[in-house]
Amino acid sequence: MKNLKFSFFTLTICCLLFACKTVNSQQTSLSSSTNKLDVATILSKMTLEDKVGEMTQLSIDVLSEGKPYNLKSPHKLELAKLQKVLVDLKVGSILNVGGYAYTREHWYEIMEVIQDYAMNKKKSGIPVLYGIDAIHGANYTVGATRFPQQIGLAATWNPEHAYETGRITAYETRASAIPWTFSPVLDMGRDPRWPRFWETFGEDVYLASEMGREMVKGYQGDDIADKYRVAACLKHFLGYSFPWSGKDRSPAYIPERQLQEYFVPPFQEAVDNGAATVMINSAEMNGIPVHANPDILTGLLRDQMGFEGLAVSDWEDVGYLYTRHRVAKDFKDAIRIAVNAGLDMAMVPMDTDFPILLKELVEEGKVPMSRIDESVSRILKVKLELGLFDQPYFPMEDYPDFGSAKHAQASYDAAAESITLLKNEKNILPLDKSTKVLITGATANSLRCMNGGWSGTWQGDNPEYDTKGKKTFVQAIQDKVANVDYVEGSSFDKAIDITAAVNAAKSSDVAIVCIGELSYTETPGNIDEFDLPDAQHELVEAIAATGTPIVLVMAAGRPRIVREMVAVSDAFVMTYLVGDEGGRALADILFGDVNPSGKLPFTFPQFHNTFKPYDHKGTDRVKRDFSMNGFEPQFEFGSGLSYTNFKYSDLTLSSKELSKTGQLSISITVKNTGARAGKEVVQLYITDKVASITPPVKRLRGFEKIDLAAGKSKTVTFSVSTEELAFVGKDLDWVTEAGEFEVQIGDLTEGFEVVE
Repeated sequence: MKNLKFSFFTLTICCLLFACKTVNSQQTSLSSSTNKLDVATILSKMTLEDKVGEMTQLSIDVLSEGKPYNLKSPHKLELAKLQKVLVDLKVGSILNVGGYAYTREHWYEIMEVIQDYAMNKKKSGIPVLYGIDAIHGANYTVGATRFPQQIGLAATWNPEHAYETGRITAYETRASAIPWTFSPVLDMGRDPRWPRFWETFGEDVYLASEMGREMVKGYQGDDIADKYRVAACLKHFLGYSFPWSGKDRSPAYIPERQLQEYFVPPFQEAVDNGAATVMINSAEMNGIPVHANPDILTGLLRDQMGFEGLAVSDWEDVGYLYTRHRVAKDFKDAIRIAVNAGLDMAMVPMDTDFPILLKELVEEGKVPMSRIDESVSRILKVKLELGLFDQPYFPMEDYPDFGSAKHAQASYDAAAESITLLKNEKNILPLDKSTKVLITGATANSLRCMNGGWSGTWQGDNPEYDTKGKKTFVQAIQDKVANVDYVEGSSFDKAIDITAAVNAAKSSDVAIVCIGELSYTETPGNIDEFDLPDAQHELVEAIAATGTPIVLVMAAGRPRIVREMVAVSDAFVMTYLVGDEGGRALADILFGDVNPSGKLPFTFPQFHNTFKPYDHKGTDRVKRDFSMNGFEPQFEFGSGLSYTNFKYSDLTLSSKELSKTGQLSISITVKNTGARAGKEVVQLYITDKVASITPPVKRLRGFEKIDLAAGKSKTVTFSVSTEELAFVGKDLDWVTEAGEFEVQIGDLTEGFEVVE
């Protein structure tokens, strides 16, 4: 056995050394022998130390000069640490960035050294799997294209933008020598208090499933070994986004029926479309930390959903079973619980004890070798599918479109379709380009407020890592029109020069007041109040008192309570976290070069304690006077105005009856009755009139974004099966019950009946 093991590893090292030299010499031909490797062969030659090392994921901090969270600058790898982590401990995965974005050149330096240690100095020769949070572009690489965040992509209601964002992000992430992105987020955004709300595709299951599937396809293509594709990572499985407190990483209580109907489907759609990896929910659900729950990690994810890929923990979550959740007596016990529950790879970013303790657990019989082999097989499968054994990274010259104008155009196109016009009294918008304009407010001159978290740094809060040359809202508007004054007015939470803003407003035809949030993510984004800070209210109220018309622009990752500001404004525009090209896109919309077409992917609340999604239960509508009009959002899910008008007519159903195995065709004619071209999202809602479990008021069952010239019409047809009308019943099975249903598209409704 020793001789066989030696020959296998010698052959592997020789082949991988050739592969690395091939990369360094910028050639693409490889030794055919590496292509003959398979999971079973590699696994059979691995020692226990090799295997537990493969299940370990550490941060780049432990390989770098300096101390974790306080690395030396400029960033450098430390050779002694590389030897310890990659060769001695045989760690199989590295993640993260040491605090800030790197240049492509530095990413290549990092990856060349890491893969050299893994493939040429480590006895097994198994390459490292490197992961990064490339969530709206390769946002940790200097000069990369930054797209709207997911909530903005959802506002386009155009899955093509999700696909293109994924495709270009994959291209530019691979162009940074990295093959794995921790994206997309498929948690449901059904509680806007949650600080990662903006990382979701919004509150609706169908919309999130459609957008998530296309983003995964964009990331992975048909072959994740392609030098322009990466492995996607679905996160965070499961229930992370719906905590009772609204705070990050706090407990969720989700009944099984709601879990299956609302939270599983977006993940299932992505799994069915080949997603390679999944990340586990950091928090606990129904009293059990998800990392410790085999019913979720094995019973649901593997047995029910059929996921065959790699499941990785989130940041430090294995240790938190001991220090936070207190379901383990110590770190070693936490490892036992998580691995036996079904975890494949532990993100233990700074803790090099994990592989040592896991090895002890196997030797003590507390973690079976079968469980280890199962996880390592999944890890090796992803590495093989990515082509890392053949070529862990490709020459920089293979990526001429990195940060290119055409990639920027794709970001602009998504931004322009995401921006949502929610109020437009007396058609104040679009503005004439000769209009004298004041621009003021906390988010007017900040790329940080346009991009949000995970932009150059974790919190997106360091302007040093803003993409050079990109325009803020005020800069883009100043480029577009001549007669513009800019006064800061207020910062996020402090009044600065409100008097100056008021004086400027008095001599302006219109005031564009930019409100919203600073960048944030995860726990730093927790809030105790849902109002925006007083300083922003004071600025809007002071300008409103001048009588100058106000165009209110909100840049934020979630809705906030803004009813008083909206009430005194003539127009209200939601930009979400619109990305680097959002300044240009907003300017083009405000001054009429682009017709807005974004639609809300969430319900925008008007009051505190009214965080209620559009597909709520009818009993939620009861007011204090017992009338059925208690659902009073600021703006409803799916809302969004245009500079033109669309008329819906001829709602037609192929039948008034639908059998249990049948298909219903639903068509509608949409006409652009205005004077200019525009895009419209045709939204199909269906209501189950009576059910054995109180039905939602309505559910989105289809949508299509169409582009119509002035005066033109189009007939849009949807096909709905009985299965697509199903809900999770009392026995936890999906069921479509016989009875009456109602179709709604626009302001038209039509009924049909499901029959036995």
